[in-house]
Amino acid sequence: MTPDSMETLGGSTVQHGKCSDRVYLMKLCPQDRGQMVGRLDTLAREKGYSKIFAKVPAPMEEEFLKGGYAVEARVPGLFNGHGEGLFMGKFFTSDRARVENGGLLDQVRAVALSRAGARGAVDSRFRVRPMEPGQAGTMARLYGRVFASYPFPIMDPGFIKETMASHVRYFGVFEGRDLVALSAAEVDMASLSAEMTDFATLPHMRGRGISDVLLSTMGQAVGALGIRTAYTIARATSYGMNIVFARAGYRYGGMLVNNTHIAGALESMNVWWADISD
Repeated sequence: MTPDSMETLGGSTVQHGKCSDRVYLMKLCPQDRGQMVGRLDTLAREKGYSKIFAKVPAPMEEEFLKGGYAVEARVPGLFNGHGEGLFMGKFFTSDRARVENGGLLDQVRAVALSRAGARGAVDSRFRVRPMEPGQAGTMARLYGRVFASYPFPIMDPGFIKETMASHVRYFGVFEGRDLVALSAAEVDMASLSAEMTDFATLPHMRGRGISDVLLSTMGQAVGALGIRTAYTIARATSYGMNIVFARAGYRYGGMLVNNTHIAGALESMNVWWADISD
């Protein structure tokens, strides 16, 4: 399935397409604030999408609520360490708004929260290395082996190189010479925030604490850049990834309902966040 595309709407950055069947307002330009609700509606209706998903500063909450949105998650400090950020959703069909597997999602969240702050078992043989542009092909192949689908074209070496050159720091774990796990930190210096994302570990290497090491290393790396708030959007059905973030001290911010086409299906996603300014 073709990943959704990114473009500029006004001065703001949006992603949209049939893969996740949505519009995602990724970065709101301050000059667009008065027009953005209407522009997003127009784009969604023209393309026939069933959801709009928007990341906005808290002062915009009332305007988006009036436009038919609901707050799905909150992240304190998302904007420069003190301004709260909201993930808001608007649904255009009842099916898209309906949660079919609520029992499982509640169970995954409860298990993760029960592990909050607990240290996981880590295999000390593994070391995390920053990835370089010349490794983009190897990275894309690993992502292709792990994910049946993904909301961004991380199976494309060109996309990896492009994002690496602009704002994404990729990290890998090797077994000998073989790349066995990856993750990425999408750094936004304007808001002093970073999204911890794109975690992928080959099946035979799972259960060894590799994601814990990746997350810890990324936190140190982006913290050294002055990043104050880190967050993630994790598959709500994944015990492993939700536990990783809870163990690392991240706090649960909310759930994005039927939000992202990933691993072959449309899934709900959990938001976790942490203040890493110390």
